[in-house]
Amino acid sequence: MLKTNSKSKTIEKEKAVAETINGRFAMIGLIAAIGAYLTTGQIIPGFV
Repeated sequence: MLKTNSKSKTIEKEKAVAETINGRFAMIGLIAAIGAYLTTGQIIPGFV
């Protein structure tokens, strides 16, 4: 027997935009960390 839920969850537009921006900045940070590691050999250049 399959039950269906009549209530559907709605996501606020502002929250969806905020999560999208957060994800993009996270990807930029990841690329920056990889670039720093490839060029200097350290995750945080200058930090021992």
